[in-house]
This record gives sequence, structure tokens and C-alpha cells, in this order.
Amino acid sequence: MDCKKQKNLSRCICTYDPCSNKGVCCDCLQYHLKMRQLPGCCFPAAAEKTYDRSFEAFARAWNL
Repeated sequence: MDCKKQKNLSRCICTYDPCSNKGVCCDCLQYHLKMRQLPGCCFPAAAEKTYDRSFEAFARAWNL
């Protein structure tokens, strides 16, 4: 399976510019899950900008 990095970059809402995983969704997801987090694309825009990627922040952001 080929990585669709260029296509993914057009949809990536992550505001953390020095991120080396930008556009490489499989690596991004693996990194964040290892840290007990979710990637920024799982959050609404306002919540994503806080850089709190915790499961708790996800639940708060979506009122779960």
C-alpha cells in the first residue's frame, strides 16, 4: 500500500508545524496511541489548537 502523503496533507488540520508525521497518518496514529493520545485530526479545531491530545481532552471536546 502506498502512502498518500500529499493527499493527506491537504486534509491534515494539525497546527503543530514541526511535526515529522504530518501527512503520514499511519505513523501519526501509531505515535499518538503509544503516548495514550489521539491525533489532532480527531479534535474540533479549537480543541486541536490546545495541543492536549489526551483521551480526556477528546471526551471533553465532544462532550462525551
